[in-house]
Amino acid sequence: MMVSGAILLCLLVVWLALAGYAAFRLGTGLRQALLYIPFRLLHRIADSPMREASGAKAPVIYAIWHQSRIDPALMLSLLPDDTLHILDEASSKSLWLEPWRELARTVAFKAEHVFVSRRLVRVLKGNGRIAVYFPDTIEPDLKAFRLFRAVARIAMQADASIVPIFVAGGRHLPSSLTPPDRAPRHMFQKLSIATLEPQTVQQLVERSGGAATTTAANALFDRMAEVRLAGAGLDRSLFVAIRDAADRFGPSRTIVEDVVTGALSYRRLFIGARVLGQRFADVSRPGEAVGVLLPNANAVVLSLLGLVSGGRVAAMINYTAGPASVSAAIGAAAIRTIVSSRAFIEKAQLADIVAAAEKAGATFLWLEDLRAGVGTVEKLKAALLWRLPLARQDAAAPAIILFTSGSEGTPKAVVLSHASLLANAMQAEARIVFSPADKLLNVLPVFHSFGLTGGTILPLVNGVRLFLYPSPLHYKIIPEIARKIRPTVMFGTDTFLAAYARTAKDEDFSSLRFAVAGAEAVRAETRATWRERFGASIIEGFGLTEAAPVVAVNTATHGRDGTVGRLLPGMKMRLEPVEGIPEGGRLWLSGPNLMSGYITADRPGELQPLADNWHDTGDIVSVDREGFLTIRGRAKRFAKIAGEMVSLGAVEMLVKALWPEENHAAVSVPDKRKGERIVLVTTAHDADPDKLRQYGRQAGAADLMVPHDIVKVGEIPMLGSGKTDYVSTRRLALEHLGLDIAA
Repeated sequence: MMVSGAILLCLLVVWLALAGYAAFRLGTGLRQALLYIPFRLLHRIADSPMREASGAKAPVIYAIWHQSRIDPALMLSLLPDDTLHILDEASSKSLWLEPWRELARTVAFKAEHVFVSRRLVRVLKGNGRIAVYFPDTIEPDLKAFRLFRAVARIAMQADASIVPIFVAGGRHLPSSLTPPDRAPRHMFQKLSIATLEPQTVQQLVERSGGAATTTAANALFDRMAEVRLAGAGLDRSLFVAIRDAADRFGPSRTIVEDVVTGALSYRRLFIGARVLGQRFADVSRPGEAVGVLLPNANAVVLSLLGLVSGGRVAAMINYTAGPASVSAAIGAAAIRTIVSSRAFIEKAQLADIVAAAEKAGATFLWLEDLRAGVGTVEKLKAALLWRLPLARQDAAAPAIILFTSGSEGTPKAVVLSHASLLANAMQAEARIVFSPADKLLNVLPVFHSFGLTGGTILPLVNGVRLFLYPSPLHYKIIPEIARKIRPTVMFGTDTFLAAYARTAKDEDFSSLRFAVAGAEAVRAETRATWRERFGASIIEGFGLTEAAPVVAVNTATHGRDGTVGRLLPGMKMRLEPVEGIPEGGRLWLSGPNLMSGYITADRPGELQPLADNWHDTGDIVSVDREGFLTIRGRAKRFAKIAGEMVSLGAVEMLVKALWPEENHAAVSVPDKRKGERIVLVTTAHDADPDKLRQYGRQAGAADLMVPHDIVKVGEIPMLGSGKTDYVSTRRLALEHLGLDIAA
């Protein structure tokens, strides 16, 4: 009895000591700390940001993402005891929460009142504090979004600052409010609390570009998305982020699959990557760029993970770009070794690419040879050590090199760090709902930024089952694949999605929740076809390789046809005026997802970092008062005709509206009288200039927009990414018109 009493006394002393230290460290009361310690020990909570959040100057609103039933208990334990907590009905009545509810004032939230209580404004104006719990919905419906409007309005009336709070890991607790199929449960889930500095609604609006580019509710919604991003752990390498996902969703979970080699679990993926990574390390130096010339298949994911595990940089070779571009890429990135597959080279008929690469000084490392040399001991060692990387990991170090599409000139090497790639995947996850219940079909090549980040990295770090298909050009086969594997999410471009719809049966894509489209504007016809035939919405976004790549995206809550959506959380933009373009400006971007810099052919192997962390996109955009971006065209895709700036992209949209079933490209060529003139290159063999002019007048288009020269071709030159190859297209136009090819 005495022994039991002594043990209990010791435990009590330890509990008091820990509580005293926590109260001192976090600035809470001893009673609060005593009730907080069990959570702290059970979930190893990283809570240091809470001291600064608690010290925010009143009046203040703590805006908390409500992910689990223990969130109110945590916040009642950690926030100042004079905070008024607005609890949901379940929390306000829960018996087990009774000890924590005694720590501060609480009031039950009634949805029908939608937070317009004058009492809350009076509380805040009296230098008060309130805590509001927002439902954990990345894409809230109209009813749920009313809460953002109400809180923003109360904050403005009381001139209160807002402190967002996110408990990372809360979705995976046994007490999670998310269904288990979307968030696997872990009894001892580690938690990490993220907060952001206090800002008033007015400051949030001004930070977003002023009243002309956002509303108070949208500014608050964006700020809440930012704190979710802050809790995503962006200081990890890709290897660590994918390994953490394996721990979270289960090492035995099937995560990646292709049409040839079948399915791989997280564990098998890491075992294979470790074996390959060791072989890659044997023939390269730490930090060296190693070329990857592989199609969308399990092998490319294994190779990428093996390279980053060993501290190497994966340089993704665009094998559709032609021998000259591949040689230039190898020279610019100083690539000595290229990982590839003989079977792929033979099937894709890429002997000329191999010859060009070898001539440029690269040596090929064939996966078939590597697999043949793997022994039992090596496999066993990899199976035991699969969770450990081969080299020290650094989130700020280069992870991937991609090459710009070259649609308007010579491709450049874009260096992306682990942090920038992970940030972009998490930015997208903070805007669009993805979960382990989804299956993603990726047909976009991994050498393209959209196919790499959105189509590969994002599913790997979010537990979304990934199915890789090697070519987006198989218009008849891809619908059959979709009917068989039943994906819920798909990535593509307008050109590809329209082509799949033409060959697909209605049931082929019936499993899709949505398709994410980028790289080119989505036509209204394509959007309507997918909505009516397959019941799937097309989410249009905008990106560029230098931003890893997603910059803006439409969502269920914030979607507007004809735009590319709103800026992702954590990003900033500015528009610089462009002469001759009254609406919009040249877009500059800053954010955690931006590249480390360029490497160019004239300065091989030398990283040219961004100046002041801002990037000139070269895109002309306009922004409406809700923050939706509309792409007016590339700066290089404007023609100056008789002193007027004309968007070639707008010309293409005009022509597509007249002949929607065909492909078109507008280019500018020299004109002695007007400086430049527009030439239409089209697959529409019945295209008639008079008919186009007549349609342009009916559509209200200026005469300068309507091309007088039409070049008819069998097909428009395309890049492997699905974009129009404007360099080759312009060359065709110049040759057809008999103009100087160097013009």
